[in-house]
Amino acid sequence: ENEDIRGLLNAGHRRGAMAGRCVIRGQNIETEELPAYCAVALAGLNDLPDTITSRSIIIRMRRRSPGETVEPFRHRVAEPQAAPLAEGLAEWISAKALSLREAWPDMPHGVEDRDADVWEPLLAVADAAAGDWPDRARVAAVALVADLKENTRETLGVRLLTDLRQCFKAKGDPEHLSTEEILVYLNGLDESPWGDLRGKELDARALSRR
Repeated sequence: ENEDIRGLLNAGHRRGAMAGRCVIRGQNIETEELPAYCAVALAGLNDLPDTITSRSIIIRMRRRSPGETVEPFRHRVAEPQAAPLAEGLAEWISAKALSLREAWPDMPHGVEDRDADVWEPLLAVADAAAGDWPDRARVAAVALVADLKENTRETLGVRLLTDLRQCFKAKGDPEHLSTEEILVYLNGLDESPWGDLRGKELDARALSRR
């Protein structure tokens, strides 16, 4: 919910992009532009702004079930294991840099418009890696794009309007309801996220902001 950071992230998926902001210096308000192009990894609780989601490759995770066991992650163990891999990738990519900049990978069916913009660099890398990577990457692209579309048909804004309509219907369709009544109803809906939105219930301020 930070406008400056969101603007930076939104701009950062395109090479050469700049993000503008206002900065207060003493008594003056000045504008400045920041280079924004960068690869970014974000973790979230299914509540990313639409503008960021549409510029992202979403890899959905799930909670570990009570019966599952996993090996604990230890940085001091993983770092020396990862170092040779990182060095090998850096060496490989430096040899492929020019061809990757000029690459125009073929897009699989269903990956188009902004999805194609997002996936183009990864498919170019997969093509350069050769072997079975081009096919594997395109299968992943189609599957993840389809999953994203399936799970973003209803944004939080649309869900809020739907639940508000349901709230008014449940109350007999009055012309108005108090904020307190609305919040009690929304936070009590088991199938909606309002009772546990970023770890807390929806409150009056968050409701008005949305």
